[in-house]
Amino acid sequence: MSDAIRIGLIGATGLIGSTVIEQCIGREDVRLTGIARREARLPRGIRMEMFVAEPAKWGEVIEAVRPRAIICALGTTWKKAGEDEAAFRGVDRDLVLDTANAAKHYGVERFVHVSSVGADALSKNFYLRVKGEVERELTKLRFDRLDILRPGLLRGQRENDRRLAERLGIAAAPIVNLLLHGKYRQYRAIRAEIVAQAALALAKRAARGRFVHDNDAILRAAKSLPRIEHGEA
Repeated sequence: MSDAIRIGLIGATGLIGSTVIEQCIGREDVRLTGIARREARLPRGIRMEMFVAEPAKWGEVIEAVRPRAIICALGTTWKKAGEDEAAFRGVDRDLVLDTANAAKHYGVERFVHVSSVGADALSKNFYLRVKGEVERELTKLRFDRLDILRPGLLRGQRENDRRLAERLGIAAAPIVNLLLHGKYRQYRAIRAEIVAQAALALAKRAARGRFVHDNDAILRAAKSLPRIEHGEA
């Protein structure tokens, strides 16, 4: 465990965050610390720390834990935000950037951020514009290494949140994916476990710089994560 990397996980209760936790079961190369606003149901067999605190206190947690890398899987939905632009920005932009600024201040070297395909600060689409604004501001912080993941539609089981349009999209994903080729491959649906594996693999990389990963790059990163054998307890 001496060479294990300490990774902070922000957004531990969402789809990607909870899947990152599942992917860490049995791993000896990662020391995971979750930071969240509410308690999360942890899977059997996981060894990790979980800090539950108000977002205003997250910087103090980061200071105490001193992770080398942070995986940021923060995000809300238009519905959860009450279809209010300010509320949506408050989580998807302001909370992400507040956390990133605290991480930078306390010496976090690597930051892995789960964004979205199509993110663009100049987009006319509100959701994609906010995602793009966050990417732009994260870049200005100049982490030693910044990885931005831009997955397509996420496939996985969300707790207490399944929008009709998303359910239909996931159901149709296997067929739609076959029709998306070339530059449209980036819009293919992708399993949450693949994104989680990629995030962990990238958090372990030391090469400096800013890296943006579309679906294909996320798949390649996920494959680079060393596999572990889950034996009988």
